[in-house]
Amino acid sequence: MLSLETKNELRELEAFFGLHFNDFKLLERAMTHSSYANEHNTISNERLEFLGDAVLGLAVGRFLYETMPGRNEGELTKKRAQDVCEEALRGYAAKFNLGKYILLGKGEEKNLGREKPGVLADAFEALLGAIFLDKGFEEVYKVLNKVVFPEIKATLNEDDSDYKSKLQELVQSDKRTLSYEIVSETGPSHNKEFVARVYMDETIIMGEGTGRTKQKAEQNAAKVALDKYAGTPGEE
Repeated sequence: MLSLETKNELRELEAFFGLHFNDFKLLERAMTHSSYANEHNTISNERLEFLGDAVLGLAVGRFLYETMPGRNEGELTKKRAQDVCEEALRGYAAKFNLGKYILLGKGEEKNLGREKPGVLADAFEALLGAIFLDKGFEEVYKVLNKVVFPEIKATLNEDDSDYKSKLQELVQSDKRTLSYEIVSETGPSHNKEFVARVYMDETIIMGEGTGRTKQKAEQNAAKVALDKYAGTPGEE
């Protein structure tokens, strides 16, 4: 049995997206991490996460199909993979402080589970699964329109910005190797900034880049490295 305070917090989450669950227990379950479920003999969000993953893939696929009419299947597939990866989901969840609402076991709480990308990504997918079951596919768009689609729109024209792949292709031709390292991260969990470094042959520093996600920081580091290695425009 959840406390009144916890239920009120979940009502805040509903209100943020303009939702009202017919079956409030679906929302409770969506926020129930397996560590909490094990301690309280209840059901975790894992099955809802499974469903939400499928719903998210379909919704983002539909959005990309409608907003990128000139792109082929391969380009759409690549873009969708970027937009639904764990790091992207962590970013979406952080935009509305989803970690605040997740029910965690005592051990996971001590281990800063609310900030873990996997925990946040899973809870975000479970939330979508719960909304789908309670409200249907179109209601899922209330969440996606607020925290996902604007992010995707902002990167629609960055189809040529996979600098990591470009750099990999370039160094492979010279039989060199690449590796990436996150050297620092600053800021609160919902607004972190990462600094990534790319090495060639494990010891040669080729470039550093910053970003709101680890993936973006690594891409920016690769962009700087491309400038040094191949004379392409550097990071702005």
